[in-house]
Amino acid sequence: MVNKASSIVDDSPLTKFHIKLTIFSSGGPFLDGYILSIVGMALLSLNKSFEINSLWNGLLGSSALIGVFIGGLLFGYLTDRVGRESMYRLDLYAFLILSILQIFATNVEQLFVLRLLLGIAIGADYPIATSLLTEFSPRKYRGKLLGFLIVSWYLGATIAYFVGYFLLDSGPDAWKWMLASSAIPSLIVIFLRSKTPESPRWLLSKGKNEEALKIMKSIYGESVTLADIPTSSVQKPSLLKLFSPAYRKRTLFVMLFWNFQLIPMFAIYTFAPTLLETFKLDNGNLSHIGSALISLLFLIGCTVATFFIDRIGRRALLIYGFLFTTIALLVLGLAPGASSWIIISMFFMYAFFAGAPAILEWAYPNELFPTDIRGTAVGFSTTVSRIGATVGTFGLPIALANYGVGTTMLITAGLNLIGLLVAIFMAPETKNLSLETASQEEEARDLDSQGSVTIY
Repeated sequence: MVNKASSIVDDSPLTKFHIKLTIFSSGGPFLDGYILSIVGMALLSLNKSFEINSLWNGLLGSSALIGVFIGGLLFGYLTDRVGRESMYRLDLYAFLILSILQIFATNVEQLFVLRLLLGIAIGADYPIATSLLTEFSPRKYRGKLLGFLIVSWYLGATIAYFVGYFLLDSGPDAWKWMLASSAIPSLIVIFLRSKTPESPRWLLSKGKNEEALKIMKSIYGESVTLADIPTSSVQKPSLLKLFSPAYRKRTLFVMLFWNFQLIPMFAIYTFAPTLLETFKLDNGNLSHIGSALISLLFLIGCTVATFFIDRIGRRALLIYGFLFTTIALLVLGLAPGASSWIIISMFFMYAFFAGAPAILEWAYPNELFPTDIRGTAVGFSTTVSRIGATVGTFGLPIALANYGVGTTMLITAGLNLIGLLVAIFMAPETKNLSLETASQEEEARDLDSQGSVTIY
């Protein structure tokens, strides 16, 4: 049997502290979803203010994703090097300032640069917020709490679509107010995150035992000792460790499943209004309402999946999510001329079941890698996944123009099918494992494709 490395952190009941930390941490993903999605509606207004060809349409849609590529890689490493808490608030100031500056953009080039910088701030928040929450979460609730971060991402995206819809007819400068509106939630999140403690696990990994103990006592009571804190060796963060024999299989798995989930998802999400218009759903603004409802289904799907992640496990959730999204995209590709209700139903089906692999985007990399490289792993995975997501977002309008909607949807179905195969042959199971056991090196613990745990 596996030693689950019992500790006060892993076996703690769910407390007000955990709930507040989850809400505060979810502010970043909420803003991420809002900022990355509002551009889809803003592009409809931008086309009235500037002459934008398919090239710039793709560049503006993918600009923030390109920034995430940079931000994830750089700030994931810095999160492991300088700490979670010190950067937990700083990136929010970038959200606030850059959101406001978009009002003053006078051409697409300036807007592209601002969206690129916003993407860097978004990429920074992924490893910061998820690592901090992971290291405080009890094992029994870790999947749900991390899943809630993804739910908040889709909540932000859903609200962005509705805000964009209601601002769409506010005049030629509607795009400015859409893009700048993210300044309001940014200000709120800055305030909420003002008194968040540092991760004791990270402090311990840096040899800062007294600071770690002080924080633990403030949360769990004065009776806590160093023996109650999950131990971790003092090591420097290293990107190369991700490719060591102990972790390279996990690194490859996370890179693959995340990419093949995000490439079609971001392309569809960013250009949902345009895509639905291509399916001839422009009668009575059905394409705009439809994109908002699709976003709402993404949110519902993530919420439902969050309640099952600690019940049926990560592996089953990933497999069934990829299976049903592949079916939905395949139908859209094979029958692009179907009735409006069939088209909308398949988009709804895709959006709902995409929630299953989506909530695992942050759960898997945070659980499969140890404290000294956890932020680096999340940041690197984010960076690599955004290469694919950027290609998908940039390529979707070009593919629609050159190959038509049917072939474009078949391509996305093929990508999801590869994701399904990755899930079947590579997905591990980390349900009910302590963070230390889940992230243990392969020489000591092998997570095979059936979810079993073997100790050598």
